[in-house]
Amino acid sequence: MPNGPLSLPARLCLLAWDLDPTRAAPVVRAGALADLARRGLLVDDDGIATPRDLDSRTGDPALDGLLELVSESFPHGWRTWVTLHARHTLDAVREHLVAEGVLRAEKHRVLGVFPSVDHVLADTARADALRAEAHRVLSGAASPADVSDTTATALALAAAADLPLTASGTPPAVPGDPGFAAILHELETALRDAAPAPSLPKGR
Repeated sequence: MPNGPLSLPARLCLLAWDLDPTRAAPVVRAGALADLARRGLLVDDDGIATPRDLDSRTGDPALDGLLELVSESFPHGWRTWVTLHARHTLDAVREHLVAEGVLRAEKHRVLGVFPSVDHVLADTARADALRAEAHRVLSGAASPADVSDTTATALALAAAADLPLTASGTPPAVPGDPGFAAILHELETALRDAAPAPSLPKGR
């Protein structure tokens, strides 16, 4: 990963880095679902997220773990899968990023007894570059032709989750067939529903 492209859920993990895990987990899960749908490994069956082939694997631990979870679970729609056991995918993405040197895991004990792990950015340049790319795209400085499908999808999901990005603007259209567009719409809707409501001004 230091010398290659970040996966879609890994990008969203870093874009949501400053968020509490309970907010970050659905965003990362939505990225994993979108990634699997783009690869054709998860398909839509009358609104149900369905593995195309029970034996297919990507080689990415987080994506393969999600495929296995979907395969072995009761059928659910896309919106349900955005939040159902979403922390599993977040943890798997973090572990993969640790293995690739992007994150560092620091073990400690809570109250001196309970083992816990904190993750810190080890490769801040990768995270900074990702946020700089998001800023260029959302501010209109990048040509739409230069925006990859992965970046466009990541920013669409980030916007739906109301992530605190450094620039505001409409994410570019995500290329793809109508089937993927429908799945992406379901994922965006789930993230909007999961995002915390803005606080009301005092006096209301």
